[in-house]
Amino acid sequence: MNTSEGSVIPDFQQAQVMGVLNVTPDSFSDGGRYLETDEAVRHAAAMAADGAAIVDVGGESTRPGASKVSEQEEVDRVLPVIEAVAARIDMAISIDTSTPVVMTAAAAAGVVLINDVFALRKEGALAAAAATSCHVCLMHMQGEPRAMQENPEYDNVVNEVCDFLAGRISACVDGGIDRECLIADPGFGFGKTDRHNLELLANLDRLQSLGVPILAGLSRKRTLGNLTGRDVADRMPAGIAAAVLAFERGATIIRTHDVAATVDALRIAVAVREAQTSAKNGSS
Repeated sequence: MNTSEGSVIPDFQQAQVMGVLNVTPDSFSDGGRYLETDEAVRHAAAMAADGAAIVDVGGESTRPGASKVSEQEEVDRVLPVIEAVAARIDMAISIDTSTPVVMTAAAAAGVVLINDVFALRKEGALAAAAATSCHVCLMHMQGEPRAMQENPEYDNVVNEVCDFLAGRISACVDGGIDRECLIADPGFGFGKTDRHNLELLANLDRLQSLGVPILAGLSRKRTLGNLTGRDVADRMPAGIAAAVLAFERGATIIRTHDVAATVDALRIAVAVREAQTSAKNGSS
């Protein structure tokens, strides 16, 4: 793996928390809070202390209606943060990008995971990712971020998401990426209605047939707000419930803005699962 000295690659087959670090002015939840490198690094350190195994650094918002940024602007936003986190904090770093140039620069700076909402479908992205030897998270999205929520439609959202991800996994393996380096994300909130998101969460165990670890990112999403009537800043309890439900259905990587609470919730969920397994095996 092309990692910085001291970087740790988590076991993605086991429960892990990925903390969100947006170095953008317009992300839906924390836009503008971590534009300064020192502030971003302090937040990454706090998430590591709270138990996050991975920090996901993003330099371009993917919320509906967000502004497009140039390749150079994205690099300028994320690279100083990645370099500083790699030098100062013992945690894995993920880059949230769909841009080949950013993938290459981020990998050289210490990233171990590429988290791509376009699932390496942009021109040159698959080749760039393969050249880095990073792990790659492939996400399902209907449409593109700026218009994805206008009128998403599916005949069967679970089947279509599974088929899409299976196809992208095959394309990546054919393109030179080791299957063991791949992760799948159903893309909650990306070109999906509340009903679609709930159907995906209810049937998330179906994605285990893909044979790769599953990432679930429901933290502070609009569906949680629609279900609870809560504003973005008040959706943590709903996000914790969704995270545990996702874990129980096979997700091992939980992407969240609320690290400490999510880590605590997963510790309980893991302990209960271990107790259940022990009881089935007849031990005490």
